[in-house]
Amino acid sequence: MPDKDAGTPRVFLVRHGETEWTISGRYTGRSDIPLTPNGELQISSSARKVVGAGKIIDPSRVARVFISPRTRARRTYELLFDNASKEILEGKSEITEDIREWEYGAYEGLLTAQIRAGRKERGLDTDRPWNIWTDGCEDGESAKEVSSRLDQIIAKIREIQGPYMHGEKGVDVVLIAHGHILRAFAKRWIGFELGMRLPMMLEPGAVGVLSYEHHRIDEPAILLGVNLGESESGSKE
Repeated sequence: MPDKDAGTPRVFLVRHGETEWTISGRYTGRSDIPLTPNGELQISSSARKVVGAGKIIDPSRVARVFISPRTRARRTYELLFDNASKEILEGKSEITEDIREWEYGAYEGLLTAQIRAGRKERGLDTDRPWNIWTDGCEDGESAKEVSSRLDQIIAKIREIQGPYMHGEKGVDVVLIAHGHILRAFAKRWIGFELGMRLPMMLEPGAVGVLSYEHHRIDEPAILLGVNLGESESGSKE
């Protein structure tokens, strides 16, 4: 059976590799924590499997790469693409604050249990436990503020991909960022408010995929599964 959505542009969500704070579960926003050796290995392993000519992330089909300014994300970019790929992507990569991690404010470096305990001591959350998706962060960002900056980059991506919904040109996009912001991005991609329940997981070094249904720019979708085998490369430009 033919794939009715073949050639539809994709958006790849790449979470940076492991850091010491991802191991402990501490909220890591502006803190510039480097990758652990294992975190670097995670990215290198993912790169071997999914990046390259004819693979899921084919640099010749990538129109833009958006990278969080944090060291852990920039290092992930360096490991994800080899020198040949970087040559292909020259002029297409952009470091942007739009996909920096959620600004955790007073919660930076804390664990969820610590945040909830502290809020309870201050008389907050009497009806239910703290939830970042609805409550945001004290001295940090609200869900509305996060949505606003993500919507800006989503609009930019759809402007890039809209004219080429049938694969006429390689316009895939790669985002290299962080656990919370990439899950928030996925929600906004399909039009969900951040407070709407949509449990998602994205491991360090993992790659998520978004796309569209029926080759339509107004039907964004979460791509639940991709074929991991290689295919014939080459664009229809």
